[in-house]
Amino acid sequence: MSDEAFTTRPTTVAEVADLVRRAHQQELPLTVVSGGHGPWSHAPSDGIRIELAALAAIEIDGTVVHVGGGAVWGDVAAALAEHGLAISSGDTASVGVGGLTLGGGIGWMVRAWGLAVDQLVGAQVVTAGGEIVEASATENADLFWALRGGGGNFGVVTRFDFRAHPLPAITYGEHVISEDAARALRVMRDVMRDAPREVTVTYMDVPPMDPSAPAGARTSAVWASGAEGRLHEVMAPVAALPGVSAEYTTPRYRDILLEMPEAPEGAEPPGFIGGNGLFAHLDDDLIDALVRFKGAHPASVIFLRSLGGAFSEVEQGATAFPARAATWFVMVGGFDIPGLVDDQAREAMRSEWAQMETRRLAEYGNFAVEERPDAVRGMFTPEAYERLRMIKRAWDPDNLFRRNHNVVM
Repeated sequence: MSDEAFTTRPTTVAEVADLVRRAHQQELPLTVVSGGHGPWSHAPSDGIRIELAALAAIEIDGTVVHVGGGAVWGDVAAALAEHGLAISSGDTASVGVGGLTLGGGIGWMVRAWGLAVDQLVGAQVVTAGGEIVEASATENADLFWALRGGGGNFGVVTRFDFRAHPLPAITYGEHVISEDAARALRVMRDVMRDAPREVTVTYMDVPPMDPSAPAGARTSAVWASGAEGRLHEVMAPVAALPGVSAEYTTPRYRDILLEMPEAPEGAEPPGFIGGNGLFAHLDDDLIDALVRFKGAHPASVIFLRSLGGAFSEVEQGATAFPARAATWFVMVGGFDIPGLVDDQAREAMRSEWAQMETRRLAEYGNFAVEERPDAVRGMFTPEAYERLRMIKRAWDPDNLFRRNHNVVM
């Protein structure tokens, strides 16, 4: 084989197993892509790249949903809607089920139903040795535990089994903020302290060049039912603020998933200076730091997602996912655009984020856009990391699955 990557799109699980065995036997680097997502996807320059897009079947058996490892969440949401069901998923239709789930899966229903991994009841996995095994709470339970938040370290998941939830309708609220973002954030935080678990909110402030959302600051809220009046009541303090315009609708869940435009052929995403974290509290100091960052760096983005509710009721050791005590997910950073950002601005962004970073409980691997071996321990509790290392030794002793946030044995 040449030094260039060999990309393959298997159509059966047996083909996946053959490719894994080939990579293992020939000691070739192996990359696994579930859905592939937007401009952040990248191809390695060597080894075997397995793209699972052809394994995207969605089968519904009552409230248990069998989802192929190459499916994307938009298709899953659309299929489930026909049965009045849903699974808490990512925010974007093109996000792969595999990548989001293996990293935990913070989604629109995280307060109502928990993470994507909290809804996972089983999986079909191709191991490093090319075996096809089942994993669940009663079969290969150690592997099943590791899959729920441990990333792609343990095998190729060719099928996910989820427990879906009845969801005949949702209520969706958009609150566009034209002034005093700090005040709006404080009010939103206070509202969510005692909000019903049916409500999950997101705050975004993005520049015009970000393709993932409309420019400017806004709070979006989802109530996991069609009770439109209840969302009005809960979000009334935010909607009543000066400079806030609010609109409430009752769309399908699938319709609120963002459509990420395809990156131009050969285009590289801009660098990103900043990071993310799971925070115990969204206090005034953190809010002020976020607003200052956005004001000082025009080509920057702030993203927050409320946690708590069902997310926090899962015992910390029940899955590999860290920081069940967190009440907010926070991501902040600036796009490193040549000609717009100079060395002084880069250093300022790094310094400002570093101060915020010290207060987080853990990093969320799904929002870490680069492979940083030195940061992987910070994506888990110490106890979970040691358990993951033991499971890694048992299921992938040669570290075949290493092109990820790699758990090092």
